[in-house]
Amino acid sequence: MSKEIKLGGIKIGGKNRMVLIAGPCVIENEKMVFELAGEIKKITARLGVPFIFKASYDKANRTSIKSFRGPGLKKGLEILSRVKKKYRVPLLIDVHCTKDVFSVSRVADIIQIPAFLCRQTDLLLAAARTKKVVNIKKGQFLSPYDMKNVVEKVESAGNNNILLTERGTFFGYNNLVVDMRSIIVMKALGYPVVFDATHSVQLPGGLGHQTGGQREFIVPLAKAAIAVGASALFTEVHPEPKKALSDGPNSIKLSKLKNLLYEVLK
Repeated sequence: MSKEIKLGGIKIGGKNRMVLIAGPCVIENEKMVFELAGEIKKITARLGVPFIFKASYDKANRTSIKSFRGPGLKKGLEILSRVKKKYRVPLLIDVHCTKDVFSVSRVADIIQIPAFLCRQTDLLLAAARTKKVVNIKKGQFLSPYDMKNVVEKVESAGNNNILLTERGTFFGYNNLVVDMRSIIVMKALGYPVVFDATHSVQLPGGLGHQTGGQREFIVPLAKAAIAVGASALFTEVHPEPKKALSDGPNSIKLSKLKNLLYEVLK
């Protein structure tokens, strides 16, 4: 059994109930972020699911130079800080470079290391030294066994508040698959495992100028992941995924979230 990570009144891992980490891929505008946070909180409260809000201030790894990246560090953190205060929800925020870590740590409850950067030692150490919970997404190019080395980097900075996230593995070009054994292997490292149900159905670069996705597989994969022992579910949510400025093809529609959670809890 994995250790229990405490985040205010929320407990992740151990024998605790599944936690939901959800929100838009990126801050598109302030109004949408506030509406999403409020609606997701209502849905999760009705179902008794602990909720952590997530959103990015800058998506530095977009497919194309023309892709929307977000409002930037200063404005983005200001918006997220107000969301946190209004709805009293913990925040997960991803960082792409060491210079942003300190500023993000002043707002975030969980600092997330993106999959492509999961072996970046300086970034891992900078996040670890904040003593915040650090969520590390397993790179599409790594085996779950390789995450032992990643965990040891964070632990070396005296931080044992670690989450590990499964988000699919490269299967040829422009395709990802999920090996559910990965969740069991990473749990054996001693920390709670999160399943990223929306990035796991990405088709990276599948549309040429942007990433595609197969959202029809979000529900069955989420159910499977929780069944084999994932402690939390990570989902990107959007009011209208077809109009999303980032990751629309693999985001779940807000109106479908309640059903997803119901199916997984069953």
